[in-house]
Amino acid sequence: ITGMSAVGITGMSAVVFWAYYVNPSYEMWRYKSNPKYPTVMMVKEEIQQMFKGMFTATLCPALTLWMTTKGYSQAYCGVSESHGAGHLLLEFWVIWIGTDFFEFFYHWIGHRISFMWAIHKHHHVFYNPSPFAVIADEYVDQFVRSTPLCLLPMIMPINIDLMFGVYVIFFYGYGVYLHWGYELEALPADHPFINTSFQHYLHHAISVKNKPYHTGFFFKIWDQMFGSIYKGDVVISAMEARGRGLRTREAFDKIEKPDYSPLLRLSFWLKGEVEDSPAMAESKKSM
Repeated sequence: ITGMSAVGITGMSAVVFWAYYVNPSYEMWRYKSNPKYPTVMMVKEEIQQMFKGMFTATLCPALTLWMTTKGYSQAYCGVSESHGAGHLLLEFWVIWIGTDFFEFFYHWIGHRISFMWAIHKHHHVFYNPSPFAVIADEYVDQFVRSTPLCLLPMIMPINIDLMFGVYVIFFYGYGVYLHWGYELEALPADHPFINTSFQHYLHHAISVKNKPYHTGFFFKIWDQMFGSIYKGDVVISAMEARGRGLRTREAFDKIEKPDYSPLLRLSFWLKGEVEDSPAMAESKKSM
């Protein structure tokens, strides 16, 4: 399970990172929430934390498979008369809504309770996250977040293929969007019902201990109920920045675009040093 997760999760994040961070265009940048790009060292830390989170996130799925074989779980595979299309639809909604509230509440108290903030604060090192930051958490955080994968099949019959699919494709996929760093023109940054990528960037940027802004995942209703909606204007969206005339070509040209190619070199991961690219090395020789 860990191996399959490594390929799937890394692949989903890497494709989006490559498309929007490696060689960004001016048109792309106009929709980036934070006008700056994370350093190559920060992205390296995100990837390292991602693999730590992935290791613990796969423990509960593995435990669920074991519990199913031993009869300790109501998880099942396939479709039958007793568990037809209608039941699968019900399961989907229970998994989606139930996990969304669980994720919100665990995240919310992670900002409210001191000993939990001591664990969760490591995720907030990434104040300007990239798609690799989705599960860049400490072991405890990611283990707890994956416990519904064990708990749900103990409460009711759950199609295990559906549950795993919802988590990997639906939840991780939306997590990539939330940590994308860019905003969709078709989805307003301040959407009244759905947590957007801007609001999650805002969460990373300003939400600290005792200030749990936008800790929800899919639905905004949980933050609205708990009073954790940010109403200030210290951080503005790319949409607002464009409206104020701040996303000009001249401003884009002044933004540093990091060279992320060291992420593809083994020496960078072993030594932790950023080596000069061939072009930079040649440039230095000619100086």
